[in-house]
Amino acid sequence: MAKVAKRIAAAREGIDPRKLYTLDEAVKLVKERATAKFDETVEIAVNLGVDPRHADQMVRGVVSLPNGTGRSVRVAVFAKGPKADEAQKAGADVVGAEDLVEQIQAGNINFDKVIATPDMMPLVGRLGKVLGPRGMMPNPKVGTVTMDVAKAVQDSKGGAVEFRVEKNGIVHCGVGKASFGEKALSENIRALLDALLKAKPSGAKGQYVKKIALSSTMGPGVRIDTSEASATAAAA
Repeated sequence: MAKVAKRIAAAREGIDPRKLYTLDEAVKLVKERATAKFDETVEIAVNLGVDPRHADQMVRGVVSLPNGTGRSVRVAVFAKGPKADEAQKAGADVVGAEDLVEQIQAGNINFDKVIATPDMMPLVGRLGKVLGPRGMMPNPKVGTVTMDVAKAVQDSKGGAVEFRVEKNGIVHCGVGKASFGEKALSENIRALLDALLKAKPSGAKGQYVKKIALSSTMGPGVRIDTSEASATAAAA
């Protein structure tokens, strides 16, 4: 049997792996055990009762976390003319068109998110094999293909988070930093869960939210009572 490191063993103390905690209890436990030398990200994993192989069971969207993500997001925008000016004024880190395509093709990807105006998509389409695997390809369903580039840039930098169910029916998402207050983290989590509930696809049958677990980057997972969390999220 593999030996468990002392730090991990200590972090697990006081957590019952069989117990379902309330959302607020889980936040408190995760924060207390985030003892790494850096500001750990608090992450949530939500197991949904969907099969994303079927188009009518895909869950995807974007949510603005009320207290932000705690990380600095660099945004690139594909736009020309007045729209390029709007993006720059809104705080975009990189703005361009053909020159930005060349930069990305050369391997210079010094940003975290990509936004594009609709007329730029034929150009951006050339970068599908580069941006797609990184989860950066602009998509109108999550608001990254839009004429309102200023709002998209501001949302991205202000705490907008994209979510997408993986092939095993799980949504993974960062919901803040361990340095956040318990109230701020709980509010962010409830906002995400509310967005997931609203994104429930028509093809989903049976129990929709099956399991929820919360953890920090280096900490143990804490299981959350799905009924309590879903109810408080819907009521928020």
